[in-house]
Amino acid sequence: MISRRSLCTALPLVLASPAALAAGRDGFAGFLDGVWAEARGRGIAPGVLAAALDGLVPNQGVLARERHQPEFTMTWAHYQALLITPTRIAAGRAAYRAHQPLFAAVAHRFGVGPGVILGIWGIESSFGASSGDFRVVDALATLAWASGRPAFFRAELIDALRILNDGDIAATGMTGSYAGAMGQPQFMPSSYLHYAVDLDGTGRRNIWTSVPDVLGSIANYLARNGWRPGPGWGAPAVVDGRDASLLGGPARTLAGWRRIGVAPEDRDMGRRLPQDVPLSLVRPAGPAGPAFLVTSDFAAIRRYNPSDFYALAVGLLGDRILA
Repeated sequence: MISRRSLCTALPLVLASPAALAAGRDGFAGFLDGVWAEARGRGIAPGVLAAALDGLVPNQGVLARERHQPEFTMTWAHYQALLITPTRIAAGRAAYRAHQPLFAAVAHRFGVGPGVILGIWGIESSFGASSGDFRVVDALATLAWASGRPAFFRAELIDALRILNDGDIAATGMTGSYAGAMGQPQFMPSSYLHYAVDLDGTGRRNIWTSVPDVLGSIANYLARNGWRPGPGWGAPAVVDGRDASLLGGPARTLAGWRRIGVAPEDRDMGRRLPQDVPLSLVRPAGPAGPAFLVTSDFAAIRRYNPSDFYALAVGLLGDRILA
């Protein structure tokens, strides 16, 4: 699974000798003492802290994953081929059939249709099949202690402890990626606190195993970050080959794009796009590559992950699942 968040910079070298490892663990114990004191100051119960932090040591699996991230820039062609596959499309269609009434209920409540939710759900966790098996508290504590972004991960660790204190999940069930992104939507703890919802009415916001809570939380995230019901994220477009410099500048209406030689790839897509609001042109592979006309809803997807590649893959995957 590709993580949607590349959150860390370089970490310290792996502790090699037993003496160095012991010294490092002593430092980690002192770090945890500080976390404990901060968390108690925020009202988190001692029993919750004991269950989450007692006996914790740096997670070497987290450090190894972070230190060995591939250092290359993926092309759009490679990225979409990796994420938008026949297997994932088929799995998405099965998930949609299994939960179609739920998708309708989510759309009614949040104004977010099934396509974009399916795209995010599929890319983040393959519709719940692969959401990560790292204990989130372990991962965040390790990164808060050893990464190049200690303040960020410490704040996320405190938020994870707040979630445990609220009783939504036990520490053993709070699993996710090595970088602390949790559950099927891969929310960081701060995002969980802001956007997770209890759609199934159990009294707990369960983004790990409750499909209603997963879909509702994704929809709530988008709705609260600018998603507007209606035309969707955008559509593939064709460009008539004129000088790419003419295509820069501000967004234009569909008629404005047509005047300079840019149009939806097919007529049905053109009818789906709004006629009277600005659209932006996105060219993920540069002037010689594919083109897309996108709405303001595309920007809402980018708030989930600030990447044109990601937002395009979400939109295209959802469209193909529903085709």
